[in-house]
Amino acid sequence: MTNRLHNFSAGPCTLPLEVLEEAQAEFVDYQGAGMSLIEMSHRGKHFDDVANEAMAMSMEVFQVPDDFAVLFLQGGALLQFSMVPMNLLTAGKKGAYVNSGTWANGAITDGKEYGDVYTAWDGADNNYTRMPSTDEIKLQDNTRYLHITTNETIGGIRYAEWPDVEVPIVADMSSEYMARPLPWDKFDIVYGGAQKNLGPAGMAIVFIRKSILENCNQNMGRYLRYDIQESKGSMFNTPPVFPIYMYGKVLKWMKAQGGLSAIEKMAADKADLVYGAIDGSDGYYNCPVEKASRSHMNVVFRLPTEDLEQKFITEAGSAGLLNLKGHRSVGGCRASIYNALPKHSVETLTEFMADFRGNNQA
Repeated sequence: MTNRLHNFSAGPCTLPLEVLEEAQAEFVDYQGAGMSLIEMSHRGKHFDDVANEAMAMSMEVFQVPDDFAVLFLQGGALLQFSMVPMNLLTAGKKGAYVNSGTWANGAITDGKEYGDVYTAWDGADNNYTRMPSTDEIKLQDNTRYLHITTNETIGGIRYAEWPDVEVPIVADMSSEYMARPLPWDKFDIVYGGAQKNLGPAGMAIVFIRKSILENCNQNMGRYLRYDIQESKGSMFNTPPVFPIYMYGKVLKWMKAQGGLSAIEKMAADKADLVYGAIDGSDGYYNCPVEKASRSHMNVVFRLPTEDLEQKFITEAGSAGLLNLKGHRSVGGCRASIYNALPKHSVETLTEFMADFRGNNQA
């Protein structure tokens, strides 16, 4: 298949062509079973093997220590906005949150429904164009965790350096999941939706430190309890079968590319190309994000006028460069350059940006 267009969608994400073709070949008759994997019992051997391999690959590819468990949960990252405070905020404990933009604000809003939650730093004063330094984060007594959104998909900002705080960190990594390694000693929970970088929509991947499970709240519905989900191996109910299946294949693809270090370098190289086109345009293209906080996954930029932005998006679409419109809440343009987006697509985008600028300057 050669007619693949350049997909810069912020989610659901671009997937590796090899993964799609492999799934296509297996879709109707999985390993000679006479039926598709998504028709089988989730308690059967075929899916049991798929799920176990995906869990093992999760730990291997993301370089996760043995004292963490991985959970495959429904509800996406949005449900984790509630599950984190429900489970962790026991009596007398507080949740600290960095408000870095749209998704962090959503986590704060939902967290307040379930416990004592406060904002330890707010980026509103700088219009959410950067992440805070550690000394700007103000923690209160009895704080159980600091919640951060490591990469804001809409605002195009990310943590270049992790906060150095005295409480465990809980991280929403949805739009840069498995794009760089983590210092796991800093974290109690890392979560994210698969659809931004790792697979189809329909699943959150949650890494949780096993030692905290016995101290989590238990006064809630059973599905919402991390300890139950871990004890059941994410099989408390019928799991998201197809997302797990595809996610496992994406992990194998990542390993074949050279693993996390190679993925991190690929991401930086692709981001450098787009930011180079922006910074080298003499102001025709403008990225509102402070350079130290620029995302490697979601590159946001503006043109001189909204009319030119609309023309840019329209003509880019005609040239096979799709989904470059910025989020409706902020406007402008956005190129999401996730793990599986080929470098060739980014090169094609930067060539188009140069041509458009040459043809549309006053």
